[in-house]
Amino acid sequence: MSNDAATPPSSTSTLSAIAQRFVEARRAGVSLPDFPGQIPDDLVTAYQVQDIAISQWHDHVVGWKVGYIAAERRDASGDERLLGPIFSQKVWNATGGTTEFPIFVGGFGAVEAEYVLVLGADAPAEQTHFTPEQAAQLPATLFIGVEIASSPLATINQLGPRVVISDFGNNNGLILGPEVTDWLARDEAALTAQTLIDDQVVGTGGATTLPGGLRAAYAFALSRSAQRGRPLKRGDLIATGNATGIHDIEVGQLALIRFAGIGDISCTAVSAS
Repeated sequence: MSNDAATPPSSTSTLSAIAQRFVEARRAGVSLPDFPGQIPDDLVTAYQVQDIAISQWHDHVVGWKVGYIAAERRDASGDERLLGPIFSQKVWNATGGTTEFPIFVGGFGAVEAEYVLVLGADAPAEQTHFTPEQAAQLPATLFIGVEIASSPLATINQLGPRVVISDFGNNNGLILGPEVTDWLARDEAALTAQTLIDDQVVGTGGATTLPGGLRAAYAFALSRSAQRGRPLKRGDLIATGNATGIHDIEVGQLALIRFAGIGDISCTAVSAS
């Protein structure tokens, strides 16, 4: 997939209008009844909407969430994953207590157990494709975390990846927990996690839940970011993908995500409005 295809001038205002509607809804903390316009034809166009929305947002990008695209939902690009921005004001450090996080009432709200990479060096600026093996050579530290998957649009995941990409990848924040030491030396099968909501187990899994594992997600984030003209830098975050599933949550509910042998993260949903 390339981002070289130019947007026809006649459609630029249309893409900007979509981005603006999502940005305005997010700023106000309110829901949207429907997708605000015509759904982009492909991932290239969806990323153009995302780029416009990023330029309209009042905060800067500090990382990216990686989401998986099911085989039946991929476009001609063949991309198996997608990216969405993580903004600096939507990153919280787990302190051992319960962290509050915002979701859009009337929209979509969920939590995802995550393994989060923090780059220790800039990615080579001239390199636009990375294999999992090449990605593993770029220094990074691994942490446990929780992605807040929330959008003003309740049907965002049902409508598919072009819609998800258009609205910041359905991301509304990231809670960062303790470090997973020596992650490259570990057997990923030993990195397991469990998610509970209001004391009920709603999902189990771990690093091997991610197709291709952590290195494959890392490689995609490096490659797609470089191809978009946004090569990753030292300190950037990569949330590698949901390790136990996507778990719907409502305001007032408590999520507890347990990473075996590493630590727990407790968090509760509040209204974004």
